[in-house]
Amino acid sequence: MRHLNAHRKLGRSTEHRLSLLRNLATSLINARNEQIITTLPKAKELRPFVERAISLSRRAQNLTGDDNGAQVVHLRRQAAAFFHAGNQGQARAAGGRRGQGRPPRTAGVAAVKRLFTELGERYKDRPGGYTRIIKLGRRDGDNAELAIIELVDNPREREAAVQTKRAKSTGKKKSARASKSGEAEGGRRGGRKADRTHEQEETTKARGRGRTDEPKDADKASSGGRRAKKTESTAAEQESE
Repeated sequence: MRHLNAHRKLGRSTEHRLSLLRNLATSLINARNEQIITTLPKAKELRPFVERAISLSRRAQNLTGDDNGAQVVHLRRQAAAFFHAGNQGQARAAGGRRGQGRPPRTAGVAAVKRLFTELGERYKDRPGGYTRIIKLGRRDGDNAELAIIELVDNPREREAAVQTKRAKSTGKKKSARASKSGEAEGGRRGGRKADRTHEQEETTKARGRGRTDEPKDADKASSGGRRAKKTESTAAEQESE
């Protein structure tokens, strides 16, 4: 029985563990290459955590109807719980004084914004499986097992898919051109052979390239006559002796 063993504790208290997962989720959503390197247990705990937030953005993109604005706001507020509170602490520290500029948006607010604009549109038709974990081996020092967690269908993968598609198309075109040129060259080089093998006897005799049957018969006859003369001479010599 695995009662009360649903998740990895990661050697932290509940508040510390949730803060860690929120930081990792923020880093993953805001990363330029859409991937981060962390330990394998943290990556396995981060995967379902961040995929719930992505599912909320996907649900917001699939809403239909005219009065879906309130539902989108509700989903954004639910997704904001997976990240830190943004610039709320900075606003409190400022004290609301007049003449001071608005504090810059933090990574959590930027992550929620990107989640509901770019990622929600990307994973609109994908029913789950938004992340991928790749093992890297063990780290020097503490021997911890490292892993890469990244978002699927990222721009790097799409660019690689386009390049492979182009390479395949160019390879097919090159093979087709090579086959056509090979056929043309084979027709040019092997034309005489083809004419010799498939042409009629009359054309071969007219060109003078082939041997006719008459010289062959004459050669056979001449060779046969010589052999006959030799046998007659040997027989006459034996009789004289």
